Order: sequence, then structure tokens, then C-alpha cells
Amino acid sequence: MFRYLLLVAGLTAAAQAAARDKPVLTVYTYDSFVTEWGPGPAVKGAFEEVCACTLDFVSAGDGASLLSRLQLEGARGQADIVLGIDTGLTDRARRTGLFAPLARQPENLDLPIEWSDVTFVPYNWGYFAFVYDRTRLANPPASFGDMIRADGLKVVIQDPRSSTPGLGLLLWVRTAYPDASRTIWEGLAPRILTVTKGWSEAYGLFRDGEADMVLSYTTSPAYHLIAEADDTKAAASFAEGHYMQIEVAGKLAATDQPELADMFLEFVTSPEFQGVIPTTNWMYPVKFPPEGLPEGFETLITPERSLILSDVEAAAQRDAALAEWIEALSR
Repeated sequence: MFRYLLLVAGLTAAAQAAARDKPVLTVYTYDSFVTEWGPGPAVKGAFEEVCACTLDFVSAGDGASLLSRLQLEGARGQADIVLGIDTGLTDRARRTGLFAPLARQPENLDLPIEWSDVTFVPYNWGYFAFVYDRTRLANPPASFGDMIRADGLKVVIQDPRSSTPGLGLLLWVRTAYPDASRTIWEGLAPRILTVTKGWSEAYGLFRDGEADMVLSYTTSPAYHLIAEADDTKAAASFAEGHYMQIEVAGKLAATDQPELADMFLEFVTSPEFQGVIPTTNWMYPVKFPPEGLPEGFETLITPERSLILSDVEAAAQRDAALAEWIEALSR
């Protein structure tokens, strides 16, 4: 018995030592990515099978908060990879000098636009939209103008200073109405019930029945349909078109695991990573599986007009768009 206990103790110590010897790759990402229903657990398991490492996801708020945290930490930060900023922020992120260039460009991507970024790898994409419940809102607005004219409508949106959907809405309005964005925001302000820090809080309020509509994605109803067998949620199709979001990952220049970070960035476009995106992050993958998207995605709306600015244009528009938004909502 004593020998057995010594053997068990020895094996346990050996296992602990082996675990300590494994390199750790730290990835900063947004809250919903690391939840039990998000992509994080599946991505962690699949990558650790091939990397002989420990993949450590660190939740850092919503998408726009990731960049703020990186700038605050500077070169002293613990992150090797950042996953979850989008093209509304990539120019600003690149200008910080905190990111390293890609070791290899991704190829054969299924994106609606041509991709040629030397710093960031895209991992999913979608269109911003206002989601509603068919049983509570029989005639949803079909444009920003309709939303403005809908007396009593209650809408929840996210803060553009901390949330990529919130910033995406600013760019959506600015792109659809380049000469009248201020007027649009003045009209929308009375319809906005509240502004949340991130997407999760906003969507929670909508699901609790506190709001008629929530800023989310055209793909959000797929979650309710596939995971909950609920076809009551839908995305309103807007005549102005819908703004596209492309989310990306990038390597920090100060990483002490550069080869492992490069390996992860290549893994981002692998079937193992891409295959979990549609039914965990509820977005479109950048590489479609051979069998196509899961059943239910064919029911989603397809924007009549696709809107997107380059990351340089988005950075140039941000401050003016943010000032308009703050002025309109503070009245």
C-alpha cells in the first residue's frame, strides 16, 4: 500500500511538472467568446491537441475594450494574441506599434471583399442589424427613418467606446447618411432605451423583454432557431443596407511565444476553428465548410446593400461620428 501511495504521488508530481513545462499562449478576447456556449472551449481543446501547450483565454470586456486594455498595458501586457477587434479598429490598433506583422498571409478566404492585411487574420464576419421578436413587434422598421417615426419604440444599443457593435452602428449611420448622420442621431435618440457597455448586456435586456429591438447581427436569429427551436426572433432588413463587420486576430510584438502565436494565427483559418464559428459565435466563417452552413442559416436575411469602410476610412470617421452620437444622446 505504501509503495502504491508513493507511486501515485510520483505520477501526480510528474504530471504537474509536465503541465508546468508546457508553454502558455495567452489570448485576450471578448466576454462572449469565452463563455461555455461560445467558441472558446472548443477552440481551446482543438488547439491544445496539436500545440503541446496551454491556451489561456483572458476575457477583457467587449471588442473595443480590448484595444483600450492593450494601450493601457503597453509592452508590459501579458497577451500574446488579441482576438476580437474588427476592421473599425484595426488601423488604430496597427498605429499603436503593439502588433507584429503576420508570418504568413491567409489564403482562399470566403469573404465578400478582398482581404490583404499584413497584420491581422480574419476569423468571422457578419452584418449588423436590429433584432426583434415577431410576437412583440408585428411591423418592424425597415429603415432608420422608420425607426425614427416609430413612436414608443424602445431600442437597446452598445457604447461605441467599449463595443465593436456600438462603433459599427456609428459607421453604419455615417456611411448610409454621410451628409445627414447628425440628423439621424437626433431622430434616433428618443428611441434609445439605454446604452450598454457590451453586446451581452444589451442582448440580455432584449431577451428579458425590456426592449423592442437590440443592435446585434443578421445571424443572431440562427441561434434561437438552431439552439432553441425558436423562430420568433428576426433581423429587420433596412433599405439603406447593412454595415459589415469582419473580426480579426493579431500577434503582439512583445510576445515571448512568437512561434506558438504564429501557429495559432494559422490555426484560426483551419477547419477545426472555422467549423465551430457558425453555431457558437453565430457568425459567418471566413472559410465555409465543404458541406455548407448549418441548416437554418438559409432563413436569414441577405442585405440588399452591403456597407463597409476601409479601416483607414473608419479611423478617419470615428471621432466626428462619436461626437455626433454623444451630442445627440446627451440632449
